[in-house]
This record gives sequence, structure tokens and C-alpha cells, in this order.
Amino acid sequence: MDLRLPGTRRRRAAAAIVALVAAGIGTWTAVAADDPPEVHRTEGFLTTAPGIRLDTSYFTPAGDGDHPAVLLGHGFGGSKDDVREQAEDLARDGYAVLTWSARGFGRSTGKIGLNDPDGEVADVSRLVDWLAKRPGVALDGPGDPRVGMAGASYGGAIALLAAGHDPRVDAIAPAITYWNLADALFPDGVFKKLWAGIFVNSGGGCDKFEPALCRMYERVAESGEPDPAAVDLLEERSPQAVGDRIEVPTLLTQGQTDSLFPLGQADAAARAIRANGAPVDVDWIAGGHDGGDLEGDRVQARVRALFDRYLKDDRGADTGPAFRVTRTLGTGTGDGEPRLGGIGADTYPGLTAEPHALELAGREQEFANPPGASPPSVSALPGLTGTGGLAQLSSLGIGVSLDFPGQHAAFTSARLREDLQITGSPTVTVHVRSTTGDAVLFAKVYDVAPDGGGQVLPAQLVTPVRVEGARKGKDVTITLPAVDHTVQAGHRLRLVLSATDLGYASPAAPATYTVSVRSSLEVPAALGAPDQVAGLPAWVWWAPPAGAAVAAALLLTARRRTAAPPPDPALADVPLTITGLTKRYAGSSDRYAVRDLSFRVERGQVLGLLGPNGAGKTTTLRMLMGLITPDAGEIRVFGHAVAPGASVLSRVGAFVEGAGFLPHLSGRENLELYWRATGRPPEDAHLDEALEIAGLGDALARAVRTYSQGMRQRLAIAQAMLGLPDLLILDEPTNGLDPPQIREMREVMIRYAAAGRTVIVSSHLLAEVEQSCTHLVVMDHGRLLQAGPVREITGAGDTLLVGTAGPVPAPLAEKVAALPGVASAVPADAGLLVRLEPGATARRLVADLVRLDVPVESVGPHRRLEDAFLTLIGD
Repeated sequence: MDLRLPGTRRRRAAAAIVALVAAGIGTWTAVAADDPPEVHRTEGFLTTAPGIRLDTSYFTPAGDGDHPAVLLGHGFGGSKDDVREQAEDLARDGYAVLTWSARGFGRSTGKIGLNDPDGEVADVSRLVDWLAKRPGVALDGPGDPRVGMAGASYGGAIALLAAGHDPRVDAIAPAITYWNLADALFPDGVFKKLWAGIFVNSGGGCDKFEPALCRMYERVAESGEPDPAAVDLLEERSPQAVGDRIEVPTLLTQGQTDSLFPLGQADAAARAIRANGAPVDVDWIAGGHDGGDLEGDRVQARVRALFDRYLKDDRGADTGPAFRVTRTLGTGTGDGEPRLGGIGADTYPGLTAEPHALELAGREQEFANPPGASPPSVSALPGLTGTGGLAQLSSLGIGVSLDFPGQHAAFTSARLREDLQITGSPTVTVHVRSTTGDAVLFAKVYDVAPDGGGQVLPAQLVTPVRVEGARKGKDVTITLPAVDHTVQAGHRLRLVLSATDLGYASPAAPATYTVSVRSSLEVPAALGAPDQVAGLPAWVWWAPPAGAAVAAALLLTARRRTAAPPPDPALADVPLTITGLTKRYAGSSDRYAVRDLSFRVERGQVLGLLGPNGAGKTTTLRMLMGLITPDAGEIRVFGHAVAPGASVLSRVGAFVEGAGFLPHLSGRENLELYWRATGRPPEDAHLDEALEIAGLGDALARAVRTYSQGMRQRLAIAQAMLGLPDLLILDEPTNGLDPPQIREMREVMIRYAAAGRTVIVSSHLLAEVEQSCTHLVVMDHGRLLQAGPVREITGAGDTLLVGTAGPVPAPLAEKVAALPGVASAVPADAGLLVRLEPGATARRLVADLVRLDVPVESVGPHRRLEDAFLTLIGD
């Protein structure tokens, strides 16, 4: 249900969001595709019901064999043409893709039914029927094609609804959409009048809708209040109505700058679908219906990975973290565009995790709802979207909200002593009295700068609250809008309760409200430190090249200089030494991401950095790259201390989260542009050598948009190798690669280190690490568990796992370690991990263990890295 923008702006906004269409059936005519010949497009109309003809496009890849299918749905006010580019990209990746214009849009006939189960949802089932009969479409059974669905806004809702109504849908990727349309347009029983009006007008006016919907809108718009019949009508057409039947893998992408369908809609969907046992990933993007960056390339890559995994059965496809949120890092040099990074988590925390209590000061306050609810306060300005959007301004410290004196109450916290990262929905309990018995309040939390420096409303979001029966006073717990926002030390948070808001209908009758606070403001901080941004900022490549040039130069070539300790000549030839490295979580004095970590890496080593999720590996890599500053300890690269912007970082290459590339340029052109951005001489790039090591071959001359995920991954590795850095850092370099490509990547790392350079690789593929790495560092809970050569840690055949009937006491383990032929004995959950000296035998060991009364139940070799790893972390 996204706003239809005029001309090319609308098409770009719709195209940027992610593959979004669903398909058509009927009489088909072959049409020559405008883009590369590997994609074939056919156009046609499908009759799905009497008087209903859907305008459709069908995209198929070149080559023989059966392909999984994808249905892409468009946004409200758009058509199938808005998603043609995404359809072609998916077809190039081996999918049969069907797009269509929904009823009442484009050249399709019929009235708009807002995804009526008997209308638009039934149409999708007819599209699935048609796909099942197409040659070249993979089938799970007779009449059952293997099919996924994606779409934004209106198209996202139809994907959710279809998954609940038609069991043949196998995976879905809805974006910036609703779970409960009644809750979105009538939150807490308050009419979202401005968005509702925009919505009806972008559909072509009331007459374009089914008569029942038109009558409902006119009735609610006239009264200013939704009635039960209106709520029922929208709820029966909402995904929530079939939420208990959606049981397929799901990627939910929701916008942070979205006053139409805020983050709470995706949260409700995630909880419901996960309760059915289906895997669900949640991604909070920077943009939304109020504007901002829709992160099209990145989101499309996640959608493609989801379909690769669940439609192509590619178990190596990296579908990304269970939860990811984009954060604004500031603006670029000169162009003013927001710069984005991201942070991920292995579990979705919901909207109220890790609450942080802030006391609010302020006496009981009285304010008025003016006659006619005018003039209204201002929070968001729906409809003023664009490349930036007013909501995006709040993330850059620019406020556009307005509250009139005498029409609101305000309660303010003390100044924060340290940065606070809000991720989720703050909550607070207030006491409300109304002279009319009922009240409608609009709650919001401002970030207030010190010394009167202004206030900002995060994402321009506000929560309406209807309070009934409040003549004598009533306690109300308010759940404020979900946001991801950093409040800096020295700032305050201010809770404002207003009687009016421009975007909503307020009671026309004058009234006086009296409000006081009953609790602290509970602020969720599920993702911890505000400086935890995943990898190198994604904006390095999404932004215009000029901005990217400056960013890359700052991060990778260290054009700016930072005061640092003098170099240590004794370490001038040592690629990396880490001593006592410590990083606490923000806001905590006793919770550590990394604690007292020390290890050393030599030339020619391929070092594997291992640990379970949350071990501190990524934090360590970010400190190594100079992206965040440790609380204690020291990192030295070739004897030079590492700090943000340190010059020695020019000797470091990094692949941290997979670079984004300009899709219309070739692989070689992307790398050349990147190197120019660093400001270093062209002859220092060693482009051909890096490409030979990465093994991309003739693919370098092709546009990156034609690349598979594996090819993009290898191009990103080649980018990290430019300049042949002495220290190369690779974070999960095999994500998205198939087994042959993983083997090639192993050879790449070995070849790179063979020339006397050093590679540090963080990976969860233990068998691959065992084959490619010479040395290991194993971490858990931020601490070092063990470091050394791979053969030493795995045992390489001289280590035995002695299973025992119960735990082995430390004194008994010491006696075992003192036995002849035993080099060491370490207690493990399953017994003892015993390393033998050369020449010692298991038979002699067993005899000695029996003599010591060790309750032996089994003895076996302990050779795999997986075994050693699980033993070390106590799993």
C-alpha cells in the first residue's frame, strides 16, 4: 500500500524495494525482451473469474531443466511494470518469474478489494495453477509448483495471505507491509485520516474500490471514528486472519521510517509465524512509506538467498541473520545523503527486550483538546516521500515536529551519563483524567539535545491512545512506536502527550485532560552498544561514487591521522599482536564483548578465528580494523598501534560483510572505481594479481548484475586483495558459495599466504577451517580458550577422548596427566581429553586408567576440529 509517486520517482521507489510481483494466466504472446537474451519475457492476460482479466508477464531463464518459480506482487497504486527489473534479475538467477497487475491496477480489470480472500487472494491461486502447467517449472507434486512469493506493501500482504490460504506456496519475502490492516489504519481505535485519504486517492478514488470498501471509508471519514463493522471488514482481509496457517520460511523486511505500517506490524507477523514452527528472519531497513533509503540491492540479495535456500535446496545459501537493523552513520561529504551500516543478531529480540528504566520528572499537568481539534500538532507528514523523506531527517538530528502550548504535557528524564541505544518499543504507564470521560492522546518520545539545542522525534513516529471511562481517572500503559535510535550521552528523553496530531482524527468536542506519570520509561536496548555496526558501512558502495571515495579513503587508506603510541621496532615484522584487548557492552560495567584477549599471528599463517555466536569474534575484527575503539588493551599491526584512521591500516585488506557493487558496471570496472576511491596510485593496485588469485576469469568483463551470489562473493574477496595487503581479514568468505567454490576459496587463501602474507579468516564451517588454516584462535564469551597450530588443537591422531561414567575430579585428572606417555589431560564434559606423547599407546593408557580407578566407559580418537571445538566451548 505504498504511496504512488509521480513519474519516474514512483517507478524507482517501487523498483528499489525488492522483487514484488505475482503472475498471470491466459492467452500469451511471445515478446522479445529488451535486456540480455538469457531472459525471455511473454505477455498475456489471464481470466481468473467472470469479468476479471489480469495483465501478466512471464520471465524465464535460458537453458533446459526445471526451475523453481517466483510470484512478484506490486505496491498499491502501481502495476506489474514496477517490478520488471527484479523479475528479470531473478530469471537470470534461474527462476521462472510471474508478475501481474492486481485487480483495478494497470490494465487489469475488476474493482480493488484490498486483497479480498475471494478476490485478489483467489487470483493468486489461479496463478499458481497456471505455473503448475508450465513446462520448465519444478513441481513438488501434481499441480503443485515449487513457488515463492515476494512483494512490497500491497504486494507483501498478498504474499502473506497467499501463504495462509494456499499450501503450495513454499517461501515468502513480504516487505514494508501490514499484518493487520485495521490496526494500521485504526490504531487503538483512532482513525489515521491522512494516510487513509492518500491511500484511497492513490487507488484512483472511492469508485475504484469494491462498494463495501467505499461505503466503509466514507462512513469512517465522516464520523472520524472507526466502527466495529469497519474493523471487521479490514481484519478479514488482513494476513492476521490466517496467521495460524502461515508455515513457510519467511523474510520480513520492514521500514523504520514508516508511519503507515510501522515496525510493530512486522513484529506481530514474526511472532505469529514463528509460533507455527516456521523459520522467520526480520530486517529493519532505513526507508519506508515516509521516505528514506529502501536498500534495494541489499534486500534483493537477501530475498534471492532465501529462495536459493528453500526453493533451490541450496543449503549453503546464506540467508543472513535472524535479525538485522540498518543504522545511520551520518552524512557523506558534500552530498548530504544518509550513510548506512547494519548490525545483526542470531535471534529476533522482539520489541521489549533488555529494558532500561529511565525516571521521568514532571508534575501532574493539565492541557486542552481545542474545539474542532485545531490547530493540530505535527509529527509525521504522510505523503512527503522521496529520496530522503522527512522521517529520515530525524536520524540526522533535524526535527520537524511541532506541539502547541496548552495542548500537550511533557515529562523529561535526567541527562544520560552514557550513550543509550534504543531498539524496540519504549513503554510507560500514565494516569489520565478527562472532563468528557473519554480521551484521545498522541504519545511520542523526543531525543532532547543538551543546553536547549533542539529536540528530534525518532523516525517522526507517534502512538495514538484511546482512553475510555477516564472521568475519574484511569491508569494506562502506553507502548510507544518501535525505533532503532541512539541517544547520546548528555541528552535527555522527553515523553510528550498531545491532544491532537495532524495525521489522525481527534474528537471535535473540546475537553480538558489531566495527566501524570505512574512509572519509569522502560526503554528496550536489545542490541547493546550504539557503535556496533556490522562490517564496513554498506553506504560505501550504495552512495554516489564521490561519497564512497571519501568513505573508503577514511576507512581503508587512513588519510586522516590519529595520535597513537610509537611503533615497536621489535614487532615490525609481526603482522598482528593483540594484548589484553577488552571491550565492554555499552551501558555495562561488567558485561564484556571481548575480555583480556591476547594472541599473536606470524607471516605465512592462515589463522582461523573460531567461536560460537556471541563469542566476540566480530567485535575483535572491528577493533582490528579500527572501526571501534577498545576499552583496554592494544592491537599492533607490524608494530604500529591500531586506532581509527591509523596509517598502518593501509597494509590491511578486509572482507567483512560482502561489499555492494554498482550493478551496471563490470566486475573489473567496480574494482577500478574502488581503487580510485582510495586515492592510491593505480600501479599499487596489483589488480591482475588479485584477480588471478581470486580466479574470476572472463566474468570480469560482465556486468555485476549478471553475477551469481558466489561470483559476487569472489569479486568482494578480490576487492579486499587489491594492493596485495600484508594482512588480509576475511569474515565468513564462503557464505553463498557451493562446494566447488568453497574448495576454490580454500585454495585462494592458501595461495595468498604462501607468498609470505597473512590471512585471518572467521568462519562457522569447521571442516573447511581445518583444511585451510594453519593456526587457530578459539574464543568464547569474549575470552581466549586456546590458540596454536591446528594439529595441536585437534590432536592430529595423538589425542584421545576418554568417556567416563561421571565428571573426573581435578586431582584425578592431574594424576592422569602425570602418567608415563601422557603429555596432557584436560577434563571435558564427556570425560577426559588426553594427549599422548610420541610412542605411547591407547592400550597402555587404558591399563593405567583402570589402575587409577578412573570410571572408563569408552576410549576413542579425538581428531576432528569439530570435536575439539565443542570440547573447548563446553558444548
